[in-house]
Amino acid sequence: MIPTTLVMGGVALDRELAIADALTGNAALNAPLIKSAILLEGFSDGKSTLSADDKTIIVRIAPGCVCCNNNMIMGIYLNRLIQQKPQQLFLSLSTVSHLEQIKQFLTAPGYVNILKLTNVLNLNPTVT
Repeated sequence: MIPTTLVMGGVALDRELAIADALTGNAALNAPLIKSAILLEGFSDGKSTLSADDKTIIVRIAPGCVCCNNNMIMGIYLNRLIQQKPQQLFLSLSTVSHLEQIKQFLTAPGYVNILKLTNVLNLNPTVT
């Protein structure tokens, strides 16, 4: 199962920084270099600290609620990332308002035996 972290809320740059910190934390723990997949919702502001390389796959999708409007798009890109056999997955989503629907999406029959939601990082803690 692929450990999956949801990074939600805040602005895109803050979500990307949180993911970069998590990746840096793995390296600081002398963890072996592991293949990471990152799905980012929203457009880059040009200040991202994330960069793709042979151990980091980054996919960006258009902004919009991934459980209401963009669920098919998210599913397509998520499936493409899973096919690349990452050892960890980060999903960066702009809103926390539909957290339960996102959890249901990630535990649907197509993903329940593939993904394991291990962490939800809410960058907008006033909204749950």
